[in-house]
Amino acid sequence: MPSNDERLFAALIYVISFFTAFIGPLVIWLIKKDESPYVDYHGREYFNFFISYTVYTIISTILMIVLIGFITIWIVGILYFVFTIIAAIKAYEGTTYKIPFIFRLIR
Repeated sequence: MPSNDERLFAALIYVISFFTAFIGPLVIWLIKKDESPYVDYHGREYFNFFISYTVYTIISTILMIVLIGFITIWIVGILYFVFTIIAAIKAYEGTTYKIPFIFRLIR
């Protein structure tokens, strides 16, 4: 079971992403990844999530040419919001959570 500090920093990676999508989580992850495998796991999971949903957003933007992108961009945004909240809660509870629909590029 991870310590309270580990759980707090892992959850903070997700929560701070609402304010700074890239820099905040990156700073926390780089500072804490060597100290805690738990924070390292959630940092890698967040950045895989971030990369995947950035790709989905770009694809949705391109699909706006054929009008379907106006629907998919909303779906991507809602899923990003919901999965970020779920991941933050799971990280604070001390469990590992695999976010659905992401490419696991950073291992």
